[in-house]
Amino acid sequence: MPYNPEINHRRSIRLKGYDYSQPGAYFVTFNTYQNLPLLGKIQDGIVILTRAGQIVQQLWQDLPSHHSNVQLDEFIIMPQHVHGIILLVENDPPDRQTRSSLAEVVRAVKTFSARRINALQHTQGTPVWQRNYYEHIIRNDKELAQIRQYIRDNPRRSEKSHA
Repeated sequence: MPYNPEINHRRSIRLKGYDYSQPGAYFVTFNTYQNLPLLGKIQDGIVILTRAGQIVQQLWQDLPSHHSNVQLDEFIIMPQHVHGIILLVENDPPDRQTRSSLAEVVRAVKTFSARRINALQHTQGTPVWQRNYYEHIIRNDKELAQIRQYIRDNPRRSEKSHA
């Protein structure tokens, strides 16, 4: 069946007209392909990372080394997804040319982790992540505190819902 843009278009879940490279706090979630528990397991409310999960953790923590306008806040790697708060800050001196967008930052984690995980498992070309990611613009300190707590509580909450 040929591509029909009237039927086969992907709807963006992004806020229309919003510049996702501007400074701000963003809550992101991205899921493993087919929600497979590739990244770890939960035991007594604690996530025990697999080697694949450790790869994702290392790449997440390295983001500020590769993106000068990125700072990291709370994050958790769950068996089937990653939750994290990414802070995009103004470069010093301000230089729009070197400012990474939220999409570029998430794409970097997903792309490089998929390559390393596939190399580890000898599964080159196999999908590791679902397409796209969820994002939420954090608008104030109260919301930031609530999302931080949500991330911290995620392993226990997930373990209870699967018990």
